Amino acid sequence: MSKIRWSSAGLSVLVLVALVVWLATGDIRSAEDEVPESRQESPADLPSVEVDRRHATTFAPAVRLQGQLEAWRRLQVNARLGGEVEDLSVELGDSVKQGDRLLVLSEDDRPAAVAGARARVRQLEAELAAADRLRSDRLVSESEKLRLEAELAAARAELRQASLALTYLEPKAPFDGIVNARYVETGTLVQAGEPLVELVQVDPLKVSGFVPQQQAGQLAPGQPVTVTLLDGRELEGELTFVASAADQETRSFRIEARVQNPGQLRIAGGSASLEIRQPATQALFLSPALLSLSPDGRPGVLHVTDDNRVAFSPVNLLSVSTEGAWVSGVEFPVNLITRGGGFVAQGQEVRPVTAGSED
Repeated sequence: MSKIRWSSAGLSVLVLVALVVWLATGDIRSAEDEVPESRQESPADLPSVEVDRRHATTFAPAVRLQGQLEAWRRLQVNARLGGEVEDLSVELGDSVKQGDRLLVLSEDDRPAAVAGARARVRQLEAELAAADRLRSDRLVSESEKLRLEAELAAARAELRQASLALTYLEPKAPFDGIVNARYVETGTLVQAGEPLVELVQVDPLKVSGFVPQQQAGQLAPGQPVTVTLLDGRELEGELTFVASAADQETRSFRIEARVQNPGQLRIAGGSASLEIRQPATQALFLSPALLSLSPDGRPGVLHVTDDNRVAFSPVNLLSVSTEGAWVSGVEFPVNLITRGGGFVAQGQEVRPVTAGSED
């Protein structure tokens, strides 16, 4: 009886195995005979990114820094020779023109020295003229004539020096300016080289400062400059100097600008904000969060091309603040990726969705 049961169970198992083998071989033959059609990815299956179509905007970049106001010229007028101050022609704060007399020093024996030098010149000129006449008759030697010519040249030089000394008795203003300091009074005895007065020119003014090496290449003499004083007043001028080599300690470049000061404001020596405006350019204003980095670390933006593929374009940072960044270097208009850029790769086909749409 048990043998009969075992034979029935074994038969059932064999039938089940044969059925499975038959089904499997049938599927394989079917797979070999029929090649499935390639499945095209539908637009709904593409990753979507939010894009915003941006156009170029005119942007006038500017370099901003803190500067130091200085007098355009500052000169200490010193005595060219010694003497007593006989007269003061200017007071502190006086405005002077170029060539105006500042003071008068005593003549002492200088007029007599000029007269003596002039008489000596006339004497030697007469002797040389007589020697020329006698030379034609061979009554004067060549060496004697040369001696007279040398003495005459020395006498003329002495006369020039004595005459020039008289002009030093009345120092003149070398430029238009203001008497900022006076070191002598009437009756003061001065020696050659001692200071007499200090002149400053405050219209125009000089503004100096330092710019980082990243911005130095953007500057050039002639660019317009606006100086904002501590009280909010503004002065206009232009950039006059950009250093060719950086300061060794700060690695920054010194700049100088000339600004007009028609009111002759007393601001030389103070500080002010300096804005150097550069030529306007076409740029894009965006949030710094939309900036990406290339593998080599260069900043850029992700955007979608006309064939709906992701592209990366490097940009030039013109200005960066907490409000946003101005960049250039992309072709306009541009379909800027504003959302989803972190989940796609360059060259990948995507489904762009306009920013603000319901889709």
